[in-house]
Amino acid sequence: MSRDSSAHILAMGDSMLAVHGTSNNGVADVLERELGRAVIDRSVIGARIIYHLPISGSAGMNIGKQFRAGDWDWVVLNGGGNDLWMGCGCLACKRKLDKLAAKDGTSGKIPALIHSIRKTGARVAYVGYLRSPGRGSPIEYCRDEGDELERRVTEYAQHDDGVFIVSLKDMIPNGDRSFHAVDMIHPSRKGSAAIGQRIAAVIKNAPPAE
Repeated sequence: MSRDSSAHILAMGDSMLAVHGTSNNGVADVLERELGRAVIDRSVIGARIIYHLPISGSAGMNIGKQFRAGDWDWVVLNGGGNDLWMGCGCLACKRKLDKLAAKDGTSGKIPALIHSIRKTGARVAYVGYLRSPGRGSPIEYCRDEGDELERRVTEYAQHDDGVFIVSLKDMIPNGDRSFHAVDMIHPSRKGSAAIGQRIAAVIKNAPPAE
C-alpha cells in the first residue's frame, strides 16, 4: 500500500480489503502492483457502513468516514458485510438490508455514500463479497443476503456510468477452500490476490473518463 500523497486511487472498506495489509499482501497492495499506480488504503478490519460511535467511527470503523478529500480518479469501496453478519445476528437482516440499500437501489446508506463520492468526480468500484465455497463457513447462511445486497447496489450503478460493480459471486469454485483464510470468512492471500486482480481488470477496462 502506498503512502504517496500524489496517489489517485483510494481503497476504503472493511476486513475483506484490509486483511493481509500488514504483510503487503492486502487487496490494495495487489491492486497497486497490478496497475503500477499508487493506492492509498484506508480500509479497517471490522468497519461497518452503519456505525454510530463518533470517536472510533472517525478512526475508520465507520466506512464513510474513511474518505478523505483528494484528487481521486478511483475509489475502491466495499462494505455492508459486517452490518449484516455481526450487526443483525440473523434476526433482522431484511431491516438492515433496507437500511443499507433499498430494493430498487435508489436509496440507502451505500447508495448515499457512493453518491457523495461521485460528487467529488471520482469513479467508484464497488466490490462485492467472497461467497462461501459451500462447506465449512460460518457465513454460509448469509449467501442470499450477500447476493441481494450486491443486486441492490448493482441497480443503483445502472443509473450512473461512473459506478462499476466488481462482483466476486463466481470467484469461488464449489468446495474450494483455498480462497479463504482458516476462519473461512476472510480471504486468504490467494483470495486477496484474486480480488485485487479482478478490481484491476475492471479499472483497466473501464472507458476513459469524460
